[in-house]
Amino acid sequence: MNLPLFIAKRMRFNPFHKGSVSVQIIKIAKLAVALGMSMILIAVATGKGLQREIQDKTVAFNGHLVVAPFENSESQISILPIVDDPPLFELINNEEDVTHINRVALKGGLLKATDQFEGIVFKGVSQDYSWERLNNFLVKGVFPALGEKASNEILLSQVIAQRLSVDVGGELSAYFQNSLDQKLPNVRKFKVVGLFLSGFPDFDENFVLGDLRHIQRINKWKSNEIGAYEVFTADMKTAMRTGSLIYDKLPSDLDVIEITRQYATIFQWISLFDFNILIIIIVMIVVGVINMSTALLVLILERSSMIGLFKSLGAGNRMIQKIFLYNGVGIMTQGLLWGNLVGLLFFFTQKYWGWIRLDPETYYVTIAPVSLGLVEVLWLNFCFLVVSSLLLWVPSMIITRISPARVLRFR
Repeated sequence: MNLPLFIAKRMRFNPFHKGSVSVQIIKIAKLAVALGMSMILIAVATGKGLQREIQDKTVAFNGHLVVAPFENSESQISILPIVDDPPLFELINNEEDVTHINRVALKGGLLKATDQFEGIVFKGVSQDYSWERLNNFLVKGVFPALGEKASNEILLSQVIAQRLSVDVGGELSAYFQNSLDQKLPNVRKFKVVGLFLSGFPDFDENFVLGDLRHIQRINKWKSNEIGAYEVFTADMKTAMRTGSLIYDKLPSDLDVIEITRQYATIFQWISLFDFNILIIIIVMIVVGVINMSTALLVLILERSSMIGLFKSLGAGNRMIQKIFLYNGVGIMTQGLLWGNLVGLLFFFTQKYWGWIRLDPETYYVTIAPVSLGLVEVLWLNFCFLVVSSLLLWVPSMIITRISPARVLRFR
């Protein structure tokens, strides 16, 4: 039989000590642990959720990697084309973690509706473009239908549509220019078949999606020339490694641009979430440990006569320390259970009802996204419990300084 554990249980459920000072201190300690654990779960869920949502949105419009000529790597438009030949395509597609490749080209231009103009970046896409990645952003209409002939259907952002006062079914004129010495611009007529809204100003205020063949004709490219390949990988973790492998095999005039480099400001911003989450975890653990240490010290001082009695009966310091540490771990476990209940309640209510809303101009989303896995929950609880339990050894060291003769003499 584990004697220290048995005594710790008797101490916790002893009815004669329910009115003691330690009981109130222990309640405060439980509350502190519960609040700490719930705050950790909420911070991790919202931080990871926002990171994932922003990453998914950025990747949906651009892919994890972009393969393009070096001249295009620092430009928002496609300056030089690359030849879309089967060997090059297969070289990229044969990488293990590559899931899809889009053929695209970018061209700057102007959209005109009645007497209103709006500067845009026309993104030409091929017939095998992965429209399903934009399903969450389609607010009205349908995606452009790209067939054997060049289509005049376009997907317009809701922001640009409001500025031009057009809706689904409306027609627009687009003006493109190849060079400064070109006297007359190239004019194209387009029909709006769908509206999207991503929440990203970089996309919503600039991009229009349509048929790639318009850009090929305006730029006088051949039918097998495109601006870039958008490469999708299994996830963000494999993108960097896959990009390095592809880059080593590419011709010398082609570059691989990671999404983290293309939108460095956004990814630097969301990378700060990890640091903020870590700070919250450390602060909450420190607060929990301080409260638990205070509760344990009060409990030890209140039971000093019992400690003296145990020592007079031959019990060692380590055994008595275990009694109070078992008490501390039991109190902490109760606090963690309540903290998990509150944290998970927040997670599920926010996930299914979305009652917390954010400013899309600041956070790129309207509803605070949450993401939390079972492994993360278990790992956070384990770390909290282990670190706190180890640190509780410090206040328990006062037991070694209690003299049985002194405490029993004043009893």
